[in-house]
Amino acid sequence: MNHSLLGRAQSRRRAFRALGLSVLLGLGLLGALGGCSTNPATGERMVSFISSEEESRIGAQEHRKIVPAMGGAIKNAGLQAYVQSVGALLARTSELPNLRFTFTVLDTDMVNAFALPGGYIYLTRGLLALANSEAEIAGVLAHEIGHVTARHAAQRHTRSVFAGLGAAALGILTGSGDLAQAAAGGLGAYLKGYSREQEFEADKLGIRYLKRAGFDPGAMARFLSSLRAHSRLSSQLAGLPPGKVDEADFTSTHPRTLDRVRLAAREAGNRARPNPIIGRKVYLEKIRGLIYGDSPEQGFVRGRDFLHPVMRFRFRVPAGFTMINRPSQVLAKGPGDAIILFSAARRAGQRQPLDYLVNVWARGVRLAEQERLTINGLAAARAMVRVRTRRGSLMLSTVAIRKGSQMFQFMFLEGDEKARPVAALTRETAQTFQAVSAREAARWRPYRIRIRRVAPGDTVRSLAPLMAVDRLKAEHFRVINGLAPGAEPKPGSTVKIIIDGRFAS
Repeated sequence: MNHSLLGRAQSRRRAFRALGLSVLLGLGLLGALGGCSTNPATGERMVSFISSEEESRIGAQEHRKIVPAMGGAIKNAGLQAYVQSVGALLARTSELPNLRFTFTVLDTDMVNAFALPGGYIYLTRGLLALANSEAEIAGVLAHEIGHVTARHAAQRHTRSVFAGLGAAALGILTGSGDLAQAAAGGLGAYLKGYSREQEFEADKLGIRYLKRAGFDPGAMARFLSSLRAHSRLSSQLAGLPPGKVDEADFTSTHPRTLDRVRLAAREAGNRARPNPIIGRKVYLEKIRGLIYGDSPEQGFVRGRDFLHPVMRFRFRVPAGFTMINRPSQVLAKGPGDAIILFSAARRAGQRQPLDYLVNVWARGVRLAEQERLTINGLAAARAMVRVRTRRGSLMLSTVAIRKGSQMFQFMFLEGDEKARPVAALTRETAQTFQAVSAREAARWRPYRIRIRRVAPGDTVRSLAPLMAVDRLKAEHFRVINGLAPGAEPKPGSTVKIIIDGRFAS
């Protein structure tokens, strides 16, 4: 959960008004359709909705919104420059060598990449952590360049302003500040999956650019395998069916298969040059020390504990619950479909907790069991309300807690009749919320990537215990190192190990 959310409530109205202007702009663009032109990358005749100059203007405008909505750009200038240099090399081999491409690494653990009109291309920190060579990152960048040169991003822009309007309204109604800001920038539409035809076309173009730049085109398929494995692991960690992850990731926004990537390689023709660039060693050195998972600004999930070193608090969920840290809230899923939501309270101002629950959060709704509390020295309040869901009428319990100038809120939704009563969950979880000192918060560090040389006799079984993650250590080790089931690391090679940042050298 991002600490900057506390300041976002005031910007929601401005973002919504800005989105309205974007919708009007989209309507204007629809009324100014251009003629047909031949796409230089695909050779196909296509209707030009907007000019290339307009694409660049739109991309620059949306770029200013999307970067802050996605956690900002990483602060590692060297790594950012490295990605820019690889992307620029590939872009020069494209049919738009004079277009000024901009490549940005976003500071989020979401595993994704996407493109905007005008050559604005984004990779996430989470995607960099998953890749294992320069050729793999080049494959992702080349694929996104393909979306730009084929004008897929431009074709979607008109639809994006309408989709963004609905998403922003949803964000405002649900209190999801990150969703509202992202929607205001059209991000929701850009993160939606392309069509199969567009994905196949971007693969063919991407492989074309990889070959022209001298990279191993097979890296695209290797990275796709790692993405599939990561998606399965994410689902397993969240207690979801295989492949069903809550956050949008590359496998859901880019619906591709290994077969289609290989077919694209065959259709692209032209054998790769001898000794193509793979660049595993140089790439691993570039990501040495990179944050893995949540950053300090987002807070950390550590087993049953949630720790936020920037806002300086902690709490613990009951046994049997699994936490997922999202930009706007922390979600915990438990037995019997019980759910706990934790977030910064919106529009709380200087109100006391009970006043906030009655007159802001549930204004016009009758609350039951209203109660003032003190939780670990902090003013708090509890109340309950019956809500209608697809599962029928359920009881929702909420607790608001004031910490200095900040207000935080837990919401608890009961599961089936076998789950513990929601009131018990309320007391058990909310009572663990506590403020911590700056000294204690300073001890909470993010996970980081360490590069280790594989010694003779090293195996997945012997190396996995070195992983600082809480669960499924061997599975994590295989996924981040691109190892297939049953494969073992080769002596003399290098592998990634996830370490506790407190002990990083």
